Amino acid sequence: MNSLTLEHILAISVGDLSTYSSSALFQLKNEAADRLNKAKEIAEHIDSALETKYAQRAQILRLAAGKDTGIVHFDDGLVRITADLPKKIEWDQSKLAEITKRITSNGDNPAEYIDISYRVSETKFTAWPESLKSAFIQARTLKTGKPSFRLSLTKE
Repeated sequence: MNSLTLEHILAISVGDLSTYSSSALFQLKNEAADRLNKAKEIAEHIDSALETKYAQRAQILRLAAGKDTGIVHFDDGLVRITADLPKKIEWDQSKLAEITKRITSNGDNPAEYIDISYRVSETKFTAWPESLKSAFIQARTLKTGKPSFRLSLTKE
């Protein structure tokens, strides 16, 4: 482990790496996590500086183009800046439900205006009695995410 560093880790096959001790893997994983956190902190700091430097200029260009959000481009010396201020729309679900009822009561199809989706809380589903679960089970598909492993030291 003394010669094993993060700089050389990608040269080792996953199979060979898996033969290392749990202590060695623990140290490598923690060092990688520390570097990742530091890199994220540095990137966020630089992003804040970029925002301080260019946000006002980008906003002036957006307003000149008659828009509040979106992408604008401009040059600063030899660097082309692409400034994006994306829209983030949120819809009030209870108000949409009321609107959907009104549309339906007027004899129209709400699906022509609104994308409707259904969700069931997994916590609620698992608490239901089997008789209720059986009515929903055919509409439920279990998918798994990427497995992850956390390592921690045990007390000696």
